[in-house]
Amino acid sequence: MTAAVDPTEIPPKKSSKLPMILGLVLALLGGGGGFMAVKMGLIGGSHPAEEAHATDEHPVESLPPVAFVPLDPLIISLPGADSSTHLRFTAQLEVQPEYAAEVEAIKPRVVDVLNGYLRAVQTRDLEDPTALVRLRSQMLRRVQVVTGAGRVNDLLIMEFVLD
Repeated sequence: MTAAVDPTEIPPKKSSKLPMILGLVLALLGGGGGFMAVKMGLIGGSHPAEEAHATDEHPVESLPPVAFVPLDPLIISLPGADSSTHLRFTAQLEVQPEYAAEVEAIKPRVVDVLNGYLRAVQTRDLEDPTALVRLRSQMLRRVQVVTGAGRVNDLLIMEFVLD
C-alpha cells in the first residue's frame, strides 16, 4: 500500500536571499560612490583647490594697531536698602598706541570719574538685562570727556560682579 501524495501538501519553495544581498551591496556602493563624488567636488560643490584659490582673492585685513590700558579694580558699595551690596568692577581702555602713555598718566582721573558714576547707580538699575550695555556706553562717554577726543576707542569690561 502506497501512500498517495496530495499535491497541496508539497512544501513551498524557499525564496532566495540573493536579491536582498545584491540590493544591500548595490546600496552601499551607491552611497560610497555618491560620498566620494561630493567629497572630490564632482557633484554639489567646488574642488578643494578652487576653495583655496578663492580665499587668496580676498585676503584677511590686518587689525588696526591698538593698545590697552588696564584700570585698577574697583569695589563700590551701592546705595539702597541693603547696604551690603557691592559691585566689583574691572575694565581696560582700548586706546590708540600713540596715546597710551598719556591715558596712563591721567588714569587716576578716569578711575575717579568711573567711581563717581558707579556709586550713583541704583541696584535695581543693575538688575535689568540691558543694564551693562547702557552703563558701558555711559562710562565710555565720561572717559572720553576726561581723556580728550580721539584717545580712547572703547571701554572693555573685564569684571562686573554684584556681591
